[in-house]
Amino acid sequence: MSELPISSPYRSTPDGPVTDSEREQLSARLNTAYADGRLDADDYQARLDTLFAASRLGQLVPVVDGLPPATTYDSPAMVAPGSGTPGQLSEARDARRVSIGVIVAVVAAVVLVAILLVVLLSLA
Repeated sequence: MSELPISSPYRSTPDGPVTDSEREQLSARLNTAYADGRLDADDYQARLDTLFAASRLGQLVPVVDGLPPATTYDSPAMVAPGSGTPGQLSEARDARRVSIGVIVAVVAAVVLVAILLVVLLSLA
């Protein structure tokens, strides 16, 4: 029995055609799983053979069954892996750059308000 949810396109639309894009994505997932040691050489080769022989999505169930789910989003740069371990403090921001940014924003706001006041007073 497959571990795939019924909402998976491989189970919900088993008669749908296999596109080149689908083959490329699954091939990349298989390569990653093999490189990570999740698949042995025989299983990897058998899944690749099934992938490239399939013409319908339902035939791909044995290929994707047991693979980690595909990533459907990108991690924001702020939480991207490799930026440290959980709980590790990040490098401090340069206080001068932050304070200059704040000063520039305040000055811009004051100038904008002054221009608006001059325009409004000249119209009155």
